[in-house]
Amino acid sequence: MTSTAQAGHMLERARWAASAYSDYDGAAVSAIVDAVADAAYAASERFAAEAVAETGMGVVADKVTKNRACSRGIVDYYRGDDYVSPRVDEARKIVELPRPAGVVLALTPTTNPVATVYFKVILALMTRNAVVVAPHPRAKQCSADAARLLAEAAVAAGAPDGVVQVIEEPSIPLVQALMADERTDVIVATGGTGVVRAAYSSGNPALGVGPGNVPVFVDASADINAAAERIVDSKAFDNSVLCTNESVLIAEDAIAGKLSGALTRAGAHILDEDGARRLRAYMFADGHLNTDVVGRDAAWIAGQAGLRVTPKTRVLIAPFTDVIAEEMLAHEKLSPVLGMTTAADAARGVRAARAVVRIGGAGHSAAIHSESPAVITDFAAQVPVLRVSVNVGNSTGSSGLDTNLAPSMTIGTGFVGRSSIGENLQPQNLINWARIAYNGDAAVPMGNFAGINPWHSPAGPVPEYPRASNDRHGVPSQMRTAPRRSTPAHSTDLSLDALRAELRALVAEELAQLIKR
Repeated sequence: MTSTAQAGHMLERARWAASAYSDYDGAAVSAIVDAVADAAYAASERFAAEAVAETGMGVVADKVTKNRACSRGIVDYYRGDDYVSPRVDEARKIVELPRPAGVVLALTPTTNPVATVYFKVILALMTRNAVVVAPHPRAKQCSADAARLLAEAAVAAGAPDGVVQVIEEPSIPLVQALMADERTDVIVATGGTGVVRAAYSSGNPALGVGPGNVPVFVDASADINAAAERIVDSKAFDNSVLCTNESVLIAEDAIAGKLSGALTRAGAHILDEDGARRLRAYMFADGHLNTDVVGRDAAWIAGQAGLRVTPKTRVLIAPFTDVIAEEMLAHEKLSPVLGMTTAADAARGVRAARAVVRIGGAGHSAAIHSESPAVITDFAAQVPVLRVSVNVGNSTGSSGLDTNLAPSMTIGTGFVGRSSIGENLQPQNLINWARIAYNGDAAVPMGNFAGINPWHSPAGPVPEYPRASNDRHGVPSQMRTAPRRSTPAHSTDLSLDALRAELRALVAEELAQLIKR
C-alpha cells in the first residue's frame, strides 16, 4: 500500500519536474506530446483488453476506439494550437505569457480508466504541467500500466524525470491527503459525485464534473430509422459507461409505434410492463442503482433480472409513464438499459426532457433527433444542459468523438451542475495567461516583442530527479523547493557542483525565512 509519505515524495518529484518542464519551448513540448501519443495509440488494444478484464465493464472494441481518440486523436484535434509561446496583440498593446498550473492531480474512474489516463496526461503535457495519476482502485492495474508507459515515452523524448507518475495502490485516505496537499496545484476530478465534491472541498483548485442523466427526444420530423440506429449504437457503445450515454428516450406520440419497430430492428429488446417491473426491481432494489449492472451487456443484465432475451440483444428498453423522481427508470443507469416514455407533441417532449434533467444530470448533456430547427432551438433553450447533440448518438456526440465538440473524457456541467467549467475539458483549462499590458494611450509606444520567447529547448540529456544516497555525492532527499527558474533544471550546465550550490542557496533561503518568522 502506498503511504502518505511516499505519495508526498511523488508530489515533490512532480513539482521538481513541473518547474523544469515549464521552461521548455514549443518544439520540445510538441516532440514529447507526439511521442507519448504514439506510444499510447500503439498500446490501445492491449490496454482496452486489460481494462475490461480488470473491471468487468465495457466492450474491448469500443475501448480501443476511445483509447485511440484520446491519444493521437486528441493531439490531431489540437494540432496547430499553441499553449507555450507568448501571444502578442499589438492593437491592444498586450503580451500574454502562458503560465502552467504546475502539478496536476488527475483522478481517473473505473468506467473509462485508460482513455481518461491518456486524455489527462496528454493535456497536462501539452500545457507543460506535471501530472500525478490517482486511479480508481477497481481499475488500478490497467491505469498504472498505462501511466507508466506514457511516463517512459515522455522521459525518452526529453521530458524531465517524474513529469508523469501514478499512485500504484490508491485508497480514499491517500487520495484525500493528495488533494489537500499544498504541492497539488490543481485537481482534475472525473468520477462520482462524492469524488468531485471532495475535490472541491479540498482547499486546492479543482476542475470537476457532474453526473449525467441524458434525455433523448425523437420528434415527428425525425428520420425514424436513422434515429433508432443511432440511439441503439450509442446506448450499446462500451455498454454505456460513458456518462454521455442516453438514459431516457422520449418519443412523440405520432411516431412512437414506428420508432419502437425501428429500435427492435436495430437490436433493442422492448420489455412489456411485467418485464419493466422485474428489471426495475433488480436494478434499483433498494432505491439506488445496483452497481453490478454498470458496463455489463444487455443479455447479462436481463438474465440477472430473470428475463429472457436473445444473446444478440444490444439494448433493453423499459417503457414507463411518468417522468418523476420516484420512477427509478428515469434515473442514470450506466448500462445498456434505456427508459422510454412518450409525449403528445414537441412542446410536451421538451418538458419531459426538462423533467429528466431535474431528476439528475443538470448542466450535462441531452440529445434530439429532429429536422426542425425551431424544435431543436426550443429544446436547447429550455433543457438546462450545456451540450445538445443533434441527429447523432449522444455517447460519442457530446464527448466530441462524433461531433466537432472538443474530444473529452471530462464533461463540465457549469454553474447549473455545480461545476467550475462548462465546456468539455480542454488544454486551455490547465494554464493561466500572465498579461503584460502597456499604457493604452496611443502616444505611448509599445516595445517590439517579435521573436522574443523566454522558453527554450533542453540542450542535452535531462538530469534525473535528485534522490537520496549514502554516497558523499548524494543529494539530500529533504529538498522541498523546486529549482529556481534562473537555473533551469534541464540545462546541461547543471553539474553536480551547481546542484550543491543550488541546495546551499535554498537552505539559506529557508533559514532566512524561518528567522523572519
